[in-house]
Amino acid sequence: MAPRSRPTVRQVRLGTELRRLREAAGLKAREVAGLLSSTSAQMSQVEAGFAGASEERVRRLAAHYACADESLVNALVAMSTDRTQGWWEEFRGVLPPVFLDVAELEHHATFLHEVVITHVPGLLQTPDYARAVFGYMVPELPESELTPRVEHRLRRRAVIECDPPVPYRTVVHEAALRIRVGDREVTRAQLRRILDESEREHVAVRIIPFDTDHFAGASAAMMYVGGPLPRLDTVLRDSPSGTAFLDAESQLERFRTLFRKVERASLDPTRSRDLIHHLAKEL
Repeated sequence: MAPRSRPTVRQVRLGTELRRLREAAGLKAREVAGLLSSTSAQMSQVEAGFAGASEERVRRLAAHYACADESLVNALVAMSTDRTQGWWEEFRGVLPPVFLDVAELEHHATFLHEVVITHVPGLLQTPDYARAVFGYMVPELPESELTPRVEHRLRRRAVIECDPPVPYRTVVHEAALRIRVGDREVTRAQLRRILDESEREHVAVRIIPFDTDHFAGASAAMMYVGGPLPRLDTVLRDSPSGTAFLDAESQLERFRTLFRKVERASLDPTRSRDLIHHLAKEL
C-alpha cells in the first residue's frame, strides 16, 4: 500500500502512541522491524502516520512492547481499524485539512470541554455569526471559500445534536457575548442560540463576567477533546499561525488543570443564563 500523502491528526496520533510504547520498552525501530520482518523505513512510516497498521500488527507490537494495558491496546486497535467516512469528507479538497481533522476529533470524542474569550464557541454559532467571523479574514475570502467554511462550522454541531450526543461544557467570557461580530440583530440571535443550546441536558454553558476578580486567564482559550482513555485526550489551541494539536501527558495534565481553574472562576449555568438574558435585553 502506498504511503499516505497527508495523514489525518487521528492517524498521526495512532503512530505517536505506538512510538511512545516502543520507546517506553527501550527498543529501537530497527529492532522492532526485525521482529516483524519489516524495515526501519516502514516502521518510521507507521509511527509518523503515513502508513496504516492492521489490528494484528498493533496487537503484535503491543505484545513486543510488553504493554499490559488492555484498554489502551483495544483503543489503539479501534483507531487502526476505523474506516469512518464522516460528513467532513465532503469538504476534502475544498477546505484546509485542519477543518476535517477538527471535525473527526469531535466525532470520536467522549466529551468536549472548551474555553473561549473573544468569540462565541464554534459549536454554538449561528450562520450569520459564523459568516461574519470568516468574512473578516484578511485577505478576504471569495464566496466559493466562505460558504463552505460556514457550512462546515454549522455541521460540526452534529456532535451535540446527535443521539447519543457528546457531553459539552464550555466557559465563555462576557467579552465574547458583547463583541458585535455582526450587527445588533446578529448578536441578539446569537445570544438566543446560546440560550437554546444551553437547555440541552448534555450542554453546560458558564460565563465569566467582566467584574470577576483575579481572572488573568485571557490566554486560556482551548478545546479539550476527551478520548476513550485520558491518555488519548487531545487539546486544540488556535493561534494566528494555525491550530495546534497537543497530546503529551504533561500538556494534557496542564490543560485539565487550567480548565478546572477557569471553570471555577465562572458563574454556574443558571446564573450564566440570567446574564445572557440580561445582555439580550440590552440590545
